[in-house]
Amino acid sequence: MLHSVLKLKTHKASSLKKQILIVSIAVFLVLSIDQLIKIYVKTHFAAEDVYPVAGDWFVMQYIENQGMAFGTKFGSEIWHKLALSIFRILAISAIVYYWIKQLKKGARTEFLLAIGLILAGATGNLIDSMFYDYAFTFDPCGPFNRLEGSGIFANCGFFGETEVRHSGFLFGNVVDMFKFQAEWPSWMPWLAGKEVFPAIWNLADASITTGVIMVFFRQRKYFPKEKETKDETPVQEELTPETGLGEEA
Repeated sequence: MLHSVLKLKTHKASSLKKQILIVSIAVFLVLSIDQLIKIYVKTHFAAEDVYPVAGDWFVMQYIENQGMAFGTKFGSEIWHKLALSIFRILAISAIVYYWIKQLKKGARTEFLLAIGLILAGATGNLIDSMFYDYAFTFDPCGPFNRLEGSGIFANCGFFGETEVRHSGFLFGNVVDMFKFQAEWPSWMPWLAGKEVFPAIWNLADASITTGVIMVFFRQRKYFPKEKETKDETPVQEELTPETGLGEEA
């Protein structure tokens, strides 16, 4: 009996380490690639330059947004941007707490990975807001730094006195670069000729979206009903924790 208990504890510990390793690698890769792409685009692309990635339908176009994911605007006053950045910090803290809680409860590795992708994406965009105004020279007259209603004015030569955004810690822009240029076919009512997805996004946005889609479409596997859980004996649950990415697909 003692041998079985020790074997079970060892198996659980090994399983937890495997889950932590898998998700940690995924989060690290998303964050690293996201930041490398952003830094490269910011240092090599001119504003609004367009470069084909896959024909004309998928391109890279350098822009910066002052708001939320996919360039969503949030407001022009200082507390608008500050509130958004603080919300991101709180959201990331909540995601980390929830992830640890689910790990201890023995959640599926796939579910932990989905949460990890959301965490990586949120963190990637937060890094831009926190540090990019220090890592790169802030040009108040740059095309992405104008913000009507901010109350901060800069002399921009030909453009005269121009209102610009707040800058500094938690006030930086988020760099975006990917864009689908596909249009709805002419036979589509109401949508004919319009862009399928007009927003410009980055890898962090894609990571968040992927994680949310995984949770939405796989929620029956991530959150099994009580009846299904009761059909399994406690011994089976303990001896066969769901740790594989491809289990019960």
